Amino acid sequence: MEKLFDLFYQCSGVFTDTRNVLKDGLFIALKGTNFNGNAFSSQAITQGAKFAIVDEKEFANNQTIFLVSDALTFLQKLANFHRKKFSIPIIGITGSNGKTTTKELIHEVLGSQYNTLATFGNLNNHIGVPLTLLSINQTHEIAIIEMGANRLHDIAELCEIAEPTYGIITNIGAAHLEGFGGFEGVLKTKLELYHSINNSKGVLVVNKDDQILCSNLPHSLTTAYYSINEISELKGEVESLNPCLNFKWKDENSTKHVVKTNLFGDFNLYNFLAAIRFGLLFKVSKEKINSSLAQYIPSNNRSQITRTETNTLLVDCYNANPSSMLSALSSFISTESQDKIAIIGDMLELGAEAEERHNDILDFLNQNSAIYITVGPLFYHSSKNKASKKFVTADEFLIFLQSNHFKNKFILLKGSRGIALEKSINYL
Repeated sequence: MEKLFDLFYQCSGVFTDTRNVLKDGLFIALKGTNFNGNAFSSQAITQGAKFAIVDEKEFANNQTIFLVSDALTFLQKLANFHRKKFSIPIIGITGSNGKTTTKELIHEVLGSQYNTLATFGNLNNHIGVPLTLLSINQTHEIAIIEMGANRLHDIAELCEIAEPTYGIITNIGAAHLEGFGGFEGVLKTKLELYHSINNSKGVLVVNKDDQILCSNLPHSLTTAYYSINEISELKGEVESLNPCLNFKWKDENSTKHVVKTNLFGDFNLYNFLAAIRFGLLFKVSKEKINSSLAQYIPSNNRSQITRTETNTLLVDCYNANPSSMLSALSSFISTESQDKIAIIGDMLELGAEAEERHNDILDFLNQNSAIYITVGPLFYHSSKNKASKKFVTADEFLIFLQSNHFKNKFILLKGSRGIALEKSINYL
């Protein structure tokens, strides 16, 4: 297998999808439930790829298309082989909530002073992490690798590939419970990042307010803290929500800084503080830190404010789990604005806890006398649902919106990606 690694260095890069052929690239034929990349290897060469890697003998020709025992394993081992050629800091990020936003904010801060590579979008799995690592080149000074997990040991596997030297777990909550078998499985898997950093004698950045994280820190490891409530070398506090977050932070000299952001939600303060902590670790000037955070504009339907002709929308429907849903709703309810409506979609992949977790959210809304609309069968069928309107699917909700128009409202859209609440934006 290692003899074939040299093919990568003769190519312009790696790709795995023949719908986006990379000229002179290396095509790696991956397989899934409904596709077999091996069958497209010849097409990849015809369309401009220099070489291809397959794991089914009938497609190999040993001239431009080469056989390995498993194409995915080849991709991952190639990524690790390439990563080891660089001594730059590799930052690993995982967590139940906020990891993509934190990754983007760290990228903004460090990118103001260094040539920094970061995971594109949320390509944070067993395929996305290798592809990001294979994008590192001699010009990069820092790489930021987001690591997602849906089942036990996912983070350990990604750490074996990326070998991070810095790490942060944003938090550990009730996400993807179905794949982990419960919260303990989530905890064990996320903490695999700490174990990896410990083995590499690296540096951990830690939220000092999070007792779960602090109680599971490896001993005698360099740790940099940030906090809202505890005494820490970096401390922040919310100044206002109007509706975007404005916050203050105090550095080691007790100098206060004020940052006006483009993100909604006081829960995002921890994400901003994490980015500041990395900035201070890497000696980015405080002026650059503040300007980078103030200029950051969210995308991909994460905590972003969208103003339509008739309403102000808080679009946070890229993903949802019980902890992120509760955080978004708490911040939404506390924001000073009249005529607020929360439109919430089901939280998926919660397994046996799904009914209980959805009822908890409905209890919170009812206790706070919130006006809300639900979309999705789990919320729909709950006896605790006191929504002004409820729908089984997003398409049913869209039909309703075509003849019922909202005006001058502040509207939260929060739900799992599979519910597709983003479809309603054009009608609001």
